[in-house]
Amino acid sequence: MAPSPRSPSAGGFPIALGALGGTALGLYTGQPSIGFLAGLAAGVALALLIWWRDR
Repeated sequence: MAPSPRSPSAGGFPIALGALGGTALGLYTGQPSIGFLAGLAAGVALALLIWWRDR
């Protein structure tokens, strides 16, 4: 098999950004752990979309 001509996108950045952004929004609303989990879930969803697009 020939290697793919383009390199795959990084999916870890949205996960980290979602976790940090969710924590920041959670701190603002007084619920940092819920914000962290929500941001983490959103980041994972975005990373899965990036992975699916690159397949």
